[in-house]
Amino acid sequence: MLLIADTSVLINFLNIDAMHLIARHQPPCAITQHVIEEVTNLFPEQQARLTSAIAAGHIVEVISAASPDEVELFGRLQQPAGRLGIGESSAIAVAIKRGYALAMDDRRAVRDAKELAAAEGAALEVLGTQDIVVRLIRAGQLSVEQADVHLVSWRTQHRFHLRIRSFSELLP
Repeated sequence: MLLIADTSVLINFLNIDAMHLIARHQPPCAITQHVIEEVTNLFPEQQARLTSAIAAGHIVEVISAASPDEVELFGRLQQPAGRLGIGESSAIAVAIKRGYALAMDDRRAVRDAKELAAAEGAALEVLGTQDIVVRLIRAGQLSVEQADVHLVSWRTQHRFHLRIRSFSELLP
């Protein structure tokens, strides 16, 4: 099994130069070719970090949504035009059709993905950035203190905000 990351989650880890954390997550992380295109077009300052992460094996696979079922679902997700980005659409299509977990933070896109998966009769596990960090803490790959440093960076230096003051709030 793989975790297919959408651009939203990927950018959070790229922004703090922490793709090594994605490499520690189980299941391993893959992305679609469309996500690479979205990073290149919308976040060109992160393109070099993404290229390095792929070369270092932090991203285990770059997938093309190529099967007829994936292409058909991708097309449906692109309608109405502009609602979902190409990265979101391709990640959702691959996750649903291949039975992979999905990493995505956009609440509306997550809702759409879950509704679509249910309509397709597929199970879909969706993890956000927060869920990935909590899993890393529980697996002993990251301390709460280290995670909280990233939390502050996301909040103060980037546009990503979580509704917690510390990851300790999410742990028993």
